[in-house]
Amino acid sequence: MRRFSAEYLEFTREGMWADGREALADCSLPDRERVLDVGCGTGEFTRVLAEETGPDATVIGIDADTSLLDVAREETSALASYAAGDATRLPLREDAVDLAACQALLVNLPEPARAVRELARVSADLVAAVEPNNADVTVSSTVDREADLEREAREAYLAGVETDVALGDRVESLFVDAGLVDVRTRRYLHEKRTAPPYAEPALESAARKASGAGLDDHREELRNALSAAAYDDLRRRWREMGRDVVAAMREREYERVELVPFEVTVGRVP
Repeated sequence: MRRFSAEYLEFTREGMWADGREALADCSLPDRERVLDVGCGTGEFTRVLAEETGPDATVIGIDADTSLLDVAREETSALASYAAGDATRLPLREDAVDLAACQALLVNLPEPARAVRELARVSADLVAAVEPNNADVTVSSTVDREADLEREAREAYLAGVETDVALGDRVESLFVDAGLVDVRTRRYLHEKRTAPPYAEPALESAARKASGAGLDDHREELRNALSAAAYDDLRRRWREMGRDVVAAMREREYERVELVPFEVTVGRVP
């Protein structure tokens, strides 16, 4: 399983579900009594689940990374409880919950079908997966070359990553193969917008572009697809673009919109 820092998770999931939660309707969250969030990380989706369920519902987050769980406990302990566990060997009995859910988990697993079977095993009713289709991400920017460079880097990343990070709506077939019924999918578009006045995370992101640190976060995956010379050239052009972003932000002229499509797949345990 791929691992991420707390800072990376909080940045990439910032604002997720802030502009509407209609895509979660098939989860019937107000009717849930026992909810599990698998691969919860720092607890962003766990918090959403807890906010949408009834006041008497029990919400539990599980993750294999105990350092991420420490952050989750600090930020959402009043809404949920947390425990360590492997998504492919969940420490729960059969039918322990009435909704077993995950967000951006299956795309980071080498064998996502195993996790889906585990989600189905521990649920007495519903299973839900919110998974991105990273191949369909779109970026627009007032810095001319940013969108093109983002596309170039994304294509190399998709070619070099070892898991299926463009899983998206193909989760439906994993649910059917696991024996789930009444499987349905809704799309949620997560919009990340940067515009003046710039929040601190946006300023930090621009600085990371200018230094090349943002690209270096995915150096291993990019080097799987690119030669050393091609990676160095991409990094050079990326840093130049980052300096243009920083300069435009100083003039309060920089705007950027990124749209990340997520597919919300829900199925019922027969």
